[in-house]
Amino acid sequence: MSIEKVRAYFAQYGIENRIREFSVSSATVELAAQALGVDGSRIAKTLSFLVGDRCVLIVAAGDARIDNGKYKKAFGTKAKMLPHDQVPEAVGHAVGGVCPFAVKDGVDVYLDESLRRFETVFPAAGSSSSAIGLTIPELEQYARSTGWVDVCKDWQA
Repeated sequence: MSIEKVRAYFAQYGIENRIREFSVSSATVELAAQALGVDGSRIAKTLSFLVGDRCVLIVAAGDARIDNGKYKKAFGTKAKMLPHDQVPEAVGHAVGGVCPFAVKDGVDVYLDESLRRFETVFPAAGSSSSAIGLTIPELEQYARSTGWVDVCKDWQA
């Protein structure tokens, strides 16, 4: 089970007990925000894209949307989301629980600038009913991010 992979991943850092599991779904930004009792913008959603023949994950704030022009400038290609049925095989997590932790080898993780306005954010933890609260420096560290990108819109005040 994907959440167990994430739990084992976080165990090496001694923070596996920070994973929160819910009796309700947290598979969407709205559901995760309700389960956690936070504003939806603080949900760190992980989006799966194809860049050529490789999978790229972009972690963005819950209120941000991909800006196609910015995406093309950053990655040199049009934004093409991974089909839902290919996500588990490519990433290692099912849709609704996709997160930037314990992903398959060869998957690059990028953090979007929309996250920088928060002290803490809440990405999923490998299942459609889990999350973990992390500071931005922790997210950078544990996601083993390739770097920061600015590929989203609609989040600026």
